[in-house]
Amino acid sequence: MDQSSAIEADSALREWYASKGSPSVETFDWSHYDAMVSSVRCSIPDWPFRFSFTYIHSEQLQDKEFGLGKPYEIPLNATDPGGDGLPIIAIGGLINVAQRFDFMSLDLMPHFRLISLDLAGRGRSGWMAEQSDYTLDAYVEQLRQLMDFLKFDCCILLGSSLGGSIALRFAANNPDRVRKIILNDSGPFIPLERRARRASAVGRHYVFRSPAELLRRTGAATRPVGYAPDAVLLHNFHHKTRWSDDEGGRIYRHDLRATLAYRNIAVQDLNLWDEWNHLTCPVLLLHGTESDATSTNTINRMREHPDLSVIHVHGAGHTPSLGDFGLTQLIAEWLKFDRPYSADIEFRTAYNPVRLFYPDARRRS
Repeated sequence: MDQSSAIEADSALREWYASKGSPSVETFDWSHYDAMVSSVRCSIPDWPFRFSFTYIHSEQLQDKEFGLGKPYEIPLNATDPGGDGLPIIAIGGLINVAQRFDFMSLDLMPHFRLISLDLAGRGRSGWMAEQSDYTLDAYVEQLRQLMDFLKFDCCILLGSSLGGSIALRFAANNPDRVRKIILNDSGPFIPLERRARRASAVGRHYVFRSPAELLRRTGAATRPVGYAPDAVLLHNFHHKTRWSDDEGGRIYRHDLRATLAYRNIAVQDLNLWDEWNHLTCPVLLLHGTESDATSTNTINRMREHPDLSVIHVHGAGHTPSLGDFGLTQLIAEWLKFDRPYSADIEFRTAYNPVRLFYPDARRRS
């Protein structure tokens, strides 16, 4: 695209809000919320389309005591912008959904075709039979089967947080199938303290009974992504939640057992240095300068990899928003060249309007 899809969507959302007289968010009902979502959706004619494929979870990946004891199938959902661009497969974090990457996918076209996966138990994908089936190796196998379904012998991988761990393990075990890796504030080491905080925050059931509650409570969770506009946040959280008649509000789409499985393993550091040492492909690290997951010591040790490039995303913590056109263009430039940066790049967003609907913890005076 020649201009930012996020700015187009945010402009449409602001126009809708102004046309209603800029009312207080506290007065919104669900018809207002639906109209907000519609204004964003209608602002862009060609969103990535959804498709599904059948994932087969083998007996070998199941717990010997608690597993089903035989292979079983579940549908996995993914999004695809189409086209003939160089393929990228994107995988989100612990409770991310495929639509998190929609704006980046649109902004990378037509040179790149960014396909995003809903891991099992997230978004519109099916759920695993047992909590013990939610493992890193199972997610790696889901990536492999997606590549086989798409008939990709080799592609670029983009991973946010947990998605980065999946990319590292897959690339270490399948070096011939990975052209390059983009790590969105993810790396081979995350300290126990950070993992424990994350596990505590996500391992709960939430019901949002009004748009104001949804915007307020999910907005509080947006601090790590940095300076993301309302339209990007609304789009992401709309697809992360669904309406529940039984609950009388919107609830998260993910299987709570997936977060509980994470809680069970978040009692120690994440240590993938062995996988890191086996990487042979170029790596781009997007580092949120306020991240509590990717430390200076970790980045310095990662620099032992001869083909590492780093972009420091200012104003962001863990997993910066990927809806910023300027950042996407820097990523695209790195993808087009076969050499690492000679020096780190410092990135600051050029589009930072005052948010209308979400708490703006990042805005500085």
